[in-house]
Amino acid sequence: MADQVIVIGGGLAGLSAAHTVIEHGARVVLLDKCSFLGGNSTKATSGINGALTKTQARLNIPDSADKFEDDIIKGAAGVGHTEAPAHTVPLAKVLAQGSGSSVDWLMEKFNLDLSLVAQLGGHSFPRTHRGKERFPGFTITYALMEGLEKIMEETNGEIARIVTKAEAKRLLKDGSGTVIGVEYEKGGALHQEYGPVVIATGGFGADYQSDSLLKKYRPDLQALPTTNGDHCTGDGIKMALAVGADTIDMESVQVHPTGLVNPSEPDSKVKFLAAEALRGVGGILLDADGNRFADELGRRDYVSGEMNRNKGPFRLILNGKASKEIEWHCKHYVGRGIMKRHDTGAEVAKEMGISPQKLADTFAKYNEAARTKKCPFGKKFFTNAPFEMNDFFHSAIVCTVVHYTMGGLAINTDSQIVGSSGPIPGLYGAGEVVGGIHGRNRLGGNSLLDCVVFGRVAGASVSRHLMATAIKALRSGQSVALNRVANLNDKINPSMSTASAAPVSSGGGARAITMDEIAKHNSEGDLWVIIEGAVYDLTTFLPDHPGGKKAIMLFAGKDATEEFNMLHPPNVLKKYLSPDAKIGTVA
Repeated sequence: MADQVIVIGGGLAGLSAAHTVIEHGARVVLLDKCSFLGGNSTKATSGINGALTKTQARLNIPDSADKFEDDIIKGAAGVGHTEAPAHTVPLAKVLAQGSGSSVDWLMEKFNLDLSLVAQLGGHSFPRTHRGKERFPGFTITYALMEGLEKIMEETNGEIARIVTKAEAKRLLKDGSGTVIGVEYEKGGALHQEYGPVVIATGGFGADYQSDSLLKKYRPDLQALPTTNGDHCTGDGIKMALAVGADTIDMESVQVHPTGLVNPSEPDSKVKFLAAEALRGVGGILLDADGNRFADELGRRDYVSGEMNRNKGPFRLILNGKASKEIEWHCKHYVGRGIMKRHDTGAEVAKEMGISPQKLADTFAKYNEAARTKKCPFGKKFFTNAPFEMNDFFHSAIVCTVVHYTMGGLAINTDSQIVGSSGPIPGLYGAGEVVGGIHGRNRLGGNSLLDCVVFGRVAGASVSRHLMATAIKALRSGQSVALNRVANLNDKINPSMSTASAAPVSSGGGARAITMDEIAKHNSEGDLWVIIEGAVYDLTTFLPDHPGGKKAIMLFAGKDATEEFNMLHPPNVLKKYLSPDAKIGTVA
């Protein structure tokens, strides 16, 4: 009999499930098909929602889990509908009621800074938490990743194991229909792991394969760009379907209104996302003629629909106050060449190809709406108004993008994956791979929350299943060591306090290299980058970079220090690059 839990997928949902399994005293093995853990979770830019959190209490925000639940259900109805799907209601309750404790769990267990709270579209109160630096998705996911790696190292793999470049191929079942393991491919060979399974493999927002789920359920969206990594191909859904799982809400695919258009690559299939938090701090949306056309804080399906009915290109504009409040994001986007800074409103107007007077008139109308609280589009929150022409601004061209798949595997409130005859024994799901939680439309900030809440629910449920299976086996006379599934917390120290690593990896790299020489190595087949005065050859690492090739190619043959430090903690290079990647220092 197996005495471990198998988690497929190393994003925030899978990591949350893995940590919860360990908290319940069981062993876990985490499989991920990519070279590094993180998944789409690392790209989340706005934050994580939570009601009745310690941060909200400190800021005197009068929120409640019941109010949050109401907002989720209202948002789940979607444009053109008056009610959310009936199956969403119980799952929305789990999400809302578990939100506060989940955010506090992240802050307390992993020492995360989630001290800032923003107001996003569709929410009655500010409840979207983030820290002062770096994108919240990366910060949160990386903390859980490091924590699991530390447990693996401290226990020599006795409590936790991580297997990367391991592509799950099929689920294994016994004669009773219980899922008892998974078969995966690594290094060209097939391997098996045995135990109950948590599927946390993400959605299908970049599924362009021959058996594409996106093509099957939403062929009308295939032409749109996507914010999803190329690993989001619906693998977990397809595996679970093969063992009798049901799906739900598969037609519900979220189109986000603010994918960032790179002027040098306007037709790129993959777009970076402009965080909804940019509109939360007061950013406004303008059409090609310089007019507002929607409540910028409306639900995503509404804003995207209004963009489809109006004339582009569309621009997201932040005034000086908004820019300062979310300065880190603006600096990051400017560094990537997908946002511009302007010293005056006249510069913004020139960039848009409209007259300064037209932009001034638009600002005046917006300021009046903010003053009177009477907006023609129904906007209620006017953070960081007014907009003045003599201010400084940030602007970006934005477009609609495939962002999130609300549909997926059907689960119950215990995160058990459900088939036509009820829950499939030994099979659980969490994160974007499951459906039904968000109905027809997901509120901003709920994706990370969904991962943590249902990752923890799945981890707790699968641990109970493992224990029940062990007890049943003992009673039936099987020779099983019960202590293998007993509480093992006294054997580990999952503290998140880690020593600060050197900002560069050790190894070679003694020679001095001129800037002219470095600049020549600027292609995918020959790629050098400068970080903290050291020169790295990232040619072989490029295909494995969790953030995609493009993020590194922007700095091919250049100094990437500032951008690197904005996104990564100091020990990343030492942890993930081979020692010989460092080839020298800048002369």
